Amino acid sequence: MNADNELHELSPAVNERAEGWQSPQEIEVPGLPPADHGRDAWMALVACVIVQLPIWGFSLAWGIFQEYLADADIRGDKGSIAVIGTTSSGILYMLSPITFALLTKYPRMRGYCGWAGVFISVIGYTAASFATEVWQLVASLGVLSALGNGLLFTPTTLYLNEWFIQRKGLSLGTMWAGKSVSGVILPFIAQATLNRFGMSNTLRAWAVLTAVITIPLLRFIRPRLPLPPSHTPRRLDMGFLRLSSFWILELSNIIQGLGYFLPSAYLSSFATNIGLSSTLGTFLLSLFNGTSIFGGIVIGVLCDRFDVSNMILLSSVMSATSVLLFWGLCPNDGGASHHQEVVVIALLSLFSLTYGFFAGGFSSTWSGMLRELQRQSPAMDTGLIFGLLAGGRGIGNIISGPVSGLLIQGKAGSSLSGDGYSTEYGPLILFTGITAALAGYNGAWKMMKRLVC
Repeated sequence: MNADNELHELSPAVNERAEGWQSPQEIEVPGLPPADHGRDAWMALVACVIVQLPIWGFSLAWGIFQEYLADADIRGDKGSIAVIGTTSSGILYMLSPITFALLTKYPRMRGYCGWAGVFISVIGYTAASFATEVWQLVASLGVLSALGNGLLFTPTTLYLNEWFIQRKGLSLGTMWAGKSVSGVILPFIAQATLNRFGMSNTLRAWAVLTAVITIPLLRFIRPRLPLPPSHTPRRLDMGFLRLSSFWILELSNIIQGLGYFLPSAYLSSFATNIGLSSTLGTFLLSLFNGTSIFGGIVIGVLCDRFDVSNMILLSSVMSATSVLLFWGLCPNDGGASHHQEVVVIALLSLFSLTYGFFAGGFSSTWSGMLRELQRQSPAMDTGLIFGLLAGGRGIGNIISGPVSGLLIQGKAGSSLSGDGYSTEYGPLILFTGITAALAGYNGAWKMMKRLVC
């Protein structure tokens, strides 16, 4: 980010083209660093991947903190503890349309936004370490630190969008893989540090770790394109809002978000309720997050080569199949015999592997969505669309919270023999599978049209 002045000194011709607010894909001027390859591009990608750890780490490990706080000596309504995690992840996603629009319109703010995000996040975690009441944790962890992480996430993603054009799917898939890696290792680390050092010391260590990791990386997360010569607001091309394809793809994204977060929230408790150990429940969750690493990269690379509707359909069909087949038909009397327990573990492991790969890689289809929309509206800014897609996923995330609670309560006290559908999680499993399938409606429609014609 400290290269802003350096880029500003490029030739007047470069600045004139930048002032025209063409998309990064259209700006190919001698003197600019190359996109898709070269040391600067790869360093930007590596830095962007590593910075996902402090951005998403807390929300991914929140289940461990929530379990710890349930038995901790803290004042206030402990029923509100769950609000901290949903608020944190919800703000991260829902803030994106606002911050991406503002930083697209005012690109000179990007360099300041990253530093402000780190500062606010560290303040939030530090303040939380001194909290003695639940509402203080909601304000510091749920709101303040999430705002800081959102402010850091936006400029890093916008800069990555400039550095990778033809390999955008690879770059975004690798970035999401960085998030998934955090989801694999951080729950175990959080559990160990909470048990040994307590909540306050763990949060203070996390604040220090956030600063230590992020601040050195900011020099590598910098713009490829020159900044405008003045603070004149950039004109945003909103023509994509008139494209039916934008709304079709956004709706698919929202539908997928409705069910995507539910397995990560309930898989561990489902495993425990049917007789498996809590360690196996944590393992299944880590397996899900770990497989998402490869799913994000592979689907991202495929989106660089194939039609995005086909990739969305592939992700949706395989995700729905894994939910309805492996999770739904899993016997819920896992402790009845050794053989039965092996079958249960095998089915749930298959579910974690397949769902983690195909559903966890769905966000990587955003690169294909961006490419498809830009083909129809060349003047649009892909960074702004990315923010709207993240906001769409946030809508699904927020809605899924109360919906899942109603689905679980609606079948409380159900039979404890049979398959997954016969348990209290049955409606939740169906909802997850159906929403996963419906997310691929556009690809299915296109395929049917090709078969008929």
